[in-house]
Amino acid sequence: MALTVCSRSFINRSRFSSLVYSYFNKNIVQMLPPCQAASNSTKDADQSRMQRGLPKKLPIGGVDQVIVVASGKGGVGKSTTAVNLALSLKELDKTKLVGILDADVYGPSIPKMMNLKGPVHLNKQQLMMPLVNYDIKCMSMGFLIEDEKDPIVWRGLMVMSAIQRLLRQVSWGPLDYLVVDMPPGTGDVQLTMSQNIPIDGAVIVTTPQDVALLDARKGTEMFRKVEVPVLGVVQNMSAYECPKCGHTEHIFGKDGATNLAKEMNLPIIGDIPLHIKIRETSDSGAPIIVSHPNSSQVTKVNFVI
Repeated sequence: MALTVCSRSFINRSRFSSLVYSYFNKNIVQMLPPCQAASNSTKDADQSRMQRGLPKKLPIGGVDQVIVVASGKGGVGKSTTAVNLALSLKELDKTKLVGILDADVYGPSIPKMMNLKGPVHLNKQQLMMPLVNYDIKCMSMGFLIEDEKDPIVWRGLMVMSAIQRLLRQVSWGPLDYLVVDMPPGTGDVQLTMSQNIPIDGAVIVTTPQDVALLDARKGTEMFRKVEVPVLGVVQNMSAYECPKCGHTEHIFGKDGATNLAKEMNLPIIGDIPLHIKIRETSDSGAPIIVSHPNSSQVTKVNFVI
């Protein structure tokens, strides 16, 4: 469904939490509400932003709903979560059109995890065409560099320009969901995204470790300050599972994200173990959702969106 400025979908946090389905537990739940006309409150919010000198948020052409997957700290499995979230949304309803935007300019992970490589072609409108695998449209800076080993050494303004191009100069539509894999931190990219496009919700990814929880809390507060609804917390690497005997060990601590979610009045929408199969399938470009949909590791992920 193409998106117009006067017609948008809204994700309510409680509805989203029930949408985040236990694909891994094979539970089919209700879908998001249908598109609704823009409310007066939305128009008032736009006027308030303009009065404060902030840019008006313009939807991405052809994209219905935008969900960002973020973390305060790097290395907590944010990209793995973003990929499996996008694939889960597609698995929930095959008729839905889903895309992934890799907004981590310095460290793009989506090309490897989705087993994709450039070049990127332009259509007749001179828009970049997303690369597609597993029926998911993907775009990343990793597609636009010749050698994946080459670093991107850019100052902030160049990164912001690249983000704008990935948002506005890509033929995304039509899409029901665009999942955005955000870079770690609370800096320029997060502000650019939240101030320029309507974001329907943010998912915070963290491990149970104290140092990761500190930054997850900062990430949550940042989205609240820029008026982006936080849909919930995903606790990744919650416990190590031995592939031989099945023994579980909480090597990063226990229930750290659960306690953080309670403190910040957020639901836990995912509890993902640390298991070698999840890592191997991500590194091989065959995410566990599609490569091992019936494995015991998938059923234990308990990713309830």
